[in-house]
Amino acid sequence: MKAAITAKNISVRHAATRALADSSFEVPFSAVTAVIGPNGSGKSTLLNAIAGLHPLSSGSIEFGGGGRPDISLVLQTTKLNSALPVTVREVVSMGRYATAGSFQRLTSEDKAVVDTAMERLDIVDIATRRLDELSGGQRQRVFVAQGIAQDHAILLLDEPLTGIDFTAARAIDDLIHDETSRGCTVVMTTHDLSEAQQADYVLLLSGRVVASGTPDEILTMDNLVDAYGDSLLHVGEGGTLFVDDPAHAHGDGHHTHRDRTIHMETSPTELHGPDEH
Repeated sequence: MKAAITAKNISVRHAATRALADSSFEVPFSAVTAVIGPNGSGKSTLLNAIAGLHPLSSGSIEFGGGGRPDISLVLQTTKLNSALPVTVREVVSMGRYATAGSFQRLTSEDKAVVDTAMERLDIVDIATRRLDELSGGQRQRVFVAQGIAQDHAILLLDEPLTGIDFTAARAIDDLIHDETSRGCTVVMTTHDLSEAQQADYVLLLSGRVVASGTPDEILTMDNLVDAYGDSLLHVGEGGTLFVDDPAHAHGDGHHTHRDRTIHMETSPTELHGPDEH
């Protein structure tokens, strides 16, 4: 495996709290890497550390190909006030300011990049609409478009498919896989085990990197119990495994997900023991 990102014994702290303990892992070039783990396991912290937005307490992050590549980070919740009177095109165009500079006029090349990003996320028809007029799924597509409008060899996405409609999820999912075909390395956090199962590579976190590898290597009962604890894991009929994460449960005021289950060649007794129900 040719590594796009190599982390060696990294740890990250938020003030006095250690958010990510000593961890080492690699992320492959031109592939989709899913970062999974329970709520508070350090997933967003890891993305911020890779992006250089949060300093490491120890260890190092190195990039393949020599030098630091262009990295674009799309956050789960943007700091841009949705009530600002900005249009979709203006929001996507903000992705070019990392290259052009905050006070520079966009060139014709910049504008062409913005147009292409909007076409790829199928938001050209809403280009003149204001951000506060959009649905959650439309808004998510706008911010992903802003992310790919920025020059990038690595695309970091914080739960890009959470709480959005099927049309938006399909457009973003297609974009993710198209990015890798163009040579981009994609790292995305998710609470959905089925999304992780479709990725090329998986990082399993629980305050540290518990395991890393292909989905078949990582999505095992032993690894998942190590990360989530058996109180959050449930085995249904036919060996279907799902995660009961109260911070990401269905319902008003919470993130919503598609079916977050995977099929495991196991039985409930292997997880909970013969006397538990």
